[in-house]
Amino acid sequence: MTLERFLSAVAFVVLCVFLLVLVTKVATLDLTIVVLVTVLLCGYDLFFHRVPPHP
Repeated sequence: MTLERFLSAVAFVVLCVFLLVLVTKVATLDLTIVVLVTVLLCGYDLFFHRVPPHP
């Protein structure tokens, strides 16, 4: 695991913890849905999206 991957994972965990606190304190359905979509998009971008190789 490279340093960039490790720091990306740490940043993702920090984002998830922040959003979890937000969802638990506010606790509305629409906010929960928006946070879930945000976490899924961020997770996809960080861990599944591949950068095209340089020519």
